[in-house]
Amino acid sequence: MKQQSYVGRFAPSPSGLLHYGSLVTATASYLQAKHNDGQWLLRIEDIDPPREISGATDDILFTLERFEFEWDQAPLYQSTRLEQYRSVINNLVRLDQVYACSCSRKDLANDIQKSELGKRYPGTCANKKLDTTDASFNLRLRTENKNITFQDATYGEIAHNLFKEIGDIIVYRKFDIPSYALAVTVDDAYQGITEVVRGFDLLAFTPVQIYLSQQIQLPIPRFLHIPIIVNERGQKLSKQTGAAAVAIRNRSTVLIQALNDLGQLVPKKLESEPIKQIWSWAIKHWNVDNIPKTKQIYMS
Repeated sequence: MKQQSYVGRFAPSPSGLLHYGSLVTATASYLQAKHNDGQWLLRIEDIDPPREISGATDDILFTLERFEFEWDQAPLYQSTRLEQYRSVINNLVRLDQVYACSCSRKDLANDIQKSELGKRYPGTCANKKLDTTDASFNLRLRTENKNITFQDATYGEIAHNLFKEIGDIIVYRKFDIPSYALAVTVDDAYQGITEVVRGFDLLAFTPVQIYLSQQIQLPIPRFLHIPIIVNERGQKLSKQTGAAAVAIRNRSTVLIQALNDLGQLVPKKLESEPIKQIWSWAIKHWNVDNIPKTKQIYMS
């Protein structure tokens, strides 16, 4: 049965041009929304100016338009929502759920423990009562010693204990920059996102988003993760690994490749059809069960 009032999203960061891996993620999220008669929203995650590239946002929008993605509302820019993030943090501070942390990476070098989710913060500043208005400090959300369990549409049941595995979470970084975790959690709720579709590399982040949603008392969306696209060296496509911008000259060929990588077996007759016909077929025949259960797919 198709879901009613489905709302999905694609949320690129303008830290580079749109590469093939991001196009595959956009394709999966778009088809999941449209197959379920839902809305597909676009969000530009532009809250980290030092990492952003001039002109990247315009290039991302242009590329999506050339591939004939159709979003249902004007794009939401996270840079316009800084007051909302700060309001959430101020409330968490009042509830003593957030504290200031003066630790640098160097300070923690000898104390950090590693887990499946990454490095664990040992709670060095948890009881120091540092000034939460001092912009030179990070702000951390206290975690609880309990399992966060969720059902991923691709990878099944996932469970993690944030307190044991990563410790208290940075929700605001030095110099008044909201963390990715905070901004994504707040904005998914603000936009009414019912299901988050994104790459496997963010699967381990999902318990953080769920825990944050619980603490802020926000609705929790469903989750569907897909394999990431990697280069011949097994590295995720990114600006750091030299990923090229997606080719728009042969758009139909590129889109068909994305569909095939997502396990959607495209009929050969569509190879000569315009891109709108490919989308029409893909929306009708989209099947989540066909998405590969692997962690990564090598770019062909």
